[in-house]
Amino acid sequence: MVRATLYIEGGGKGRDLRARFREGWNKFFKSAGLDGKTKLVWGGSRERTFHLFDKAISEGRPGVVPLLLVDSEDPVAAGHTVWQHLSASDGWQQPSNAGDDQAFLMVQFMETWFLADGDALRRYFGTRFRQNALRKWPDLEAVPKPVVLNALARATAPCTKRYSKGKVSFELLGQIDPARVEAACPHAEALLNRLRKL
Repeated sequence: MVRATLYIEGGGKGRDLRARFREGWNKFFKSAGLDGKTKLVWGGSRERTFHLFDKAISEGRPGVVPLLLVDSEDPVAAGHTVWQHLSASDGWQQPSNAGDDQAFLMVQFMETWFLADGDALRRYFGTRFRQNALRKWPDLEAVPKPVVLNALARATAPCTKRYSKGKVSFELLGQIDPARVEAACPHAEALLNRLRKL
């Protein structure tokens, strides 16, 4: 059986945040019907995540497919592949042994995915959550990071628990509906489809 090892950017510092990182991602993939197909690796910084992926590619292990998942940080130019985007944005070159289907992006970052599931946001933040602070963007992956963060801050301003990276973001990740995310975010759909093919 072929399994994937997914190297994911982020996770914060400290054991507690790393545990929440794994828990959130595991719940997300389980909800997508992909439980047990993927080993998750906390990558930390972008550079460290790429380094770990690159090392896994160069070492190669039978039955294990290394995959990379990082924020795009910016819009992906029309017609650009993931590797072309990463070359332009980070100067990363596609490792010689890596396929085009081994690098994936959260466009423009993980928080974009949250906007795809307003129901999960309302359930998580409660009755004071300001749904009207989140516009109906026709293309979520085109919404700049500052706009997304500002919308989440305004929507959760009156709530007992406000949006923040770390504990809150990983708890939310475990509660959003992957079907809604992939319907709104083509790059998320590409990742989930790749994992389904294992």
